[in-house]
Amino acid sequence: MKLLRFGEVGQEKPGLLDEEGNIRDLSAYVKDIDGEFLGGELFAKTQVIDTASLPLVSGQPRLAEPVTGVGKFICVGLNYEDHARETGTVVPPEPVLFMKATSSITGPFDRVELPPHSKKSDWEVELGVVIGKEAKYVSEAEAMNYVAGFCVINDLSEREFQLEREGQWMKGKGCDTFGPLGPYLVTPDEVGNVDNLDIWLELNGERVQDGNTKTMVYKVPFLVHYISQFMSLQPGDIISTGTPPGVGLGMTPPKYLKEGDVMRLGIENIGEQQQSVFRYQR
Repeated sequence: MKLLRFGEVGQEKPGLLDEEGNIRDLSAYVKDIDGEFLGGELFAKTQVIDTASLPLVSGQPRLAEPVTGVGKFICVGLNYEDHARETGTVVPPEPVLFMKATSSITGPFDRVELPPHSKKSDWEVELGVVIGKEAKYVSEAEAMNYVAGFCVINDLSEREFQLEREGQWMKGKGCDTFGPLGPYLVTPDEVGNVDNLDIWLELNGERVQDGNTKTMVYKVPFLVHYISQFMSLQPGDIISTGTPPGVGLGMTPPKYLKEGDVMRLGIENIGEQQQSVFRYQR
């Protein structure tokens, strides 16, 4: 099942994508796609609903982030060996964890704004994991029982803020619009083998990231298990699992986003995003 949210900002409704690629309105059955829904009985019931009985949504509405009310947006750094190498580092012996501000979350086709003084804003396509029920001190073997589904994430990063300023990475990771999610929350049964999915990003039509989740060092079950040893994961929380090589920081010379750029990115069986870039003006 591919769950989604559609409508203008502040007026989003829950929906799903049917087998013909049409948007169906779920709002008669579901208040919204959030932690309360994902952690409750209605989520399971929705997966067996007769989609043909749901109202068709006409036109081409805006697609919003597929999960709202996200409590924690947890990211994993340096989780692809070849990406770590391009940044001049190595994969650490334990996952690198950091938080991304939930205020960075935006829709998969919404515009990305560069902060007024940004000089080194960068792209990162990542596999997102959406938690479906509370995970606290869970084992690796049980971890997938706590996953509601997967989504595409663009973990945008301002490298000067992240790496050249004092403190932690989060200053370069949490800027407004730096966390496009979606377009869908795809349940595990539709994703297939999450450890072998093509993952890519194009900048202005040029393929710059072209990887596969099979080269991810710390896999999804381990990450859910590992993170749950330090904090409980709640329904609707999101884990962004790291990016393959091809980011601007790793190019020679480095290449960063500028106003007018267009990013197109996607993950096999999960979906595609596209964002244009503008510079925020006060």
